[in-house]
Amino acid sequence: MRPDTKIIRTTCCIAGGGPAGMMLGMLLARAGVAVIVLEKHGDFLRDFRGDTIHPSTLELLHELGILEEFLRLPHQRMRQLKVTINDAEVVALDFGRLSTRCKYTALMPQWDFLNFIAAQAKRYANFQLLMNTEAIGLIEKSGRVVGVEAKTEQGDLNVYADLVVGADGRYSILRERAGMEVEDVGVPIDQLWFRVAKTADDLEPFMVRIRNEKRLVMLDRGDYYQCGSIIRKGTYEDIKSRGLDAFRKEIVSVAPFLLGAIDEIDDWQKVKLLTVQVNRLRRWYRPGLLFIGDAAHAMSPVGGVGVNLAIQDAVASVNLLADRLRKGNCEIDHLRKVQKRREWPARMIQEIQVFIHRQTYKSKSDSESAISPPWPVRSLLRLLTPLLRRAASRVCGIGFRAEHIRT
Repeated sequence: MRPDTKIIRTTCCIAGGGPAGMMLGMLLARAGVAVIVLEKHGDFLRDFRGDTIHPSTLELLHELGILEEFLRLPHQRMRQLKVTINDAEVVALDFGRLSTRCKYTALMPQWDFLNFIAAQAKRYANFQLLMNTEAIGLIEKSGRVVGVEAKTEQGDLNVYADLVVGADGRYSILRERAGMEVEDVGVPIDQLWFRVAKTADDLEPFMVRIRNEKRLVMLDRGDYYQCGSIIRKGTYEDIKSRGLDAFRKEIVSVAPFLLGAIDEIDDWQKVKLLTVQVNRLRRWYRPGLLFIGDAAHAMSPVGGVGVNLAIQDAVASVNLLADRLRKGNCEIDHLRKVQKRREWPARMIQEIQVFIHRQTYKSKSDSESAISPPWPVRSLLRLLTPLLRRAASRVCGIGFRAEHIRT
């Protein structure tokens, strides 16, 4: 430690100001625990992050008594997820039958959601949010993590805490520093994100469009669409080599109404590659250290469930650990309970995502050799479609083992 390193002390130090970290910080402060959240950026304004606030998260906001305030922020409501396949519209998900207060997904830029949670958290005197503060290492003593090394614009900072939580995402620095073992599940896709100005107002706010095996995800952000083109993993350089004109034509072939605005993509700098990962830690904890959210289980963009699953981790962590943290006796057995509670739901969602990816992106030889189900089975599947849609809507909207505010 350098002589000029600043030292501060708290009960819980959270690395990462994303949905998991901010929700955990707010809930711990609400439960009477002193908490510091470290966010490496100066604000939350970053594109290409999850914009979907699912019914499960809206239910938590209701339980906290802040739902009405939240819904006063600009947002859109998606009651059904419609997929357009070669101009045929299919209702893939319908949240209308869920047993939640809000039977829809709220579409809102993630920075607005995070600013809202930060404002709620700052109402508690025992909450601190340190922006422009990047966690770069762990402080250990006698085999236990006792703090975080960070760098700020003013210099080095050491934060000592009874518990350190790594909520610093799928590229977690703390996970790497802790030497945690990561199991890579693997997926066959990546995603190219870009924005296109709106030229029509009569479209659904959220759509998956499929044409000629090309897939495009679209989020309506008012005056522009946030678009995600799903590509086979590792093919981005091949796409670039064919040129921007070919890329633009491919996008228009999926969504012809973008023709009037697609030329604004005039530089590859306006196209961002999201390397899709599905992985998980074999163990989420060490003495004095816990990982949640994407740092514990990176999700695919399928279903937009990653944000909401991370928030469920945060709620479970508070329910299981807040009392222990207040009493100063949060030990490894208590951290193990968080993983026991949340690992199964995360694993189930990941398995569903991987199944969807692999079925969607089979090789031609796979599809050619696939055996079509006999007609009685096909007829039964048609009859079961409403039940299957209801089950899928519940899995996407609520998930497995939904958490509730208890503290």
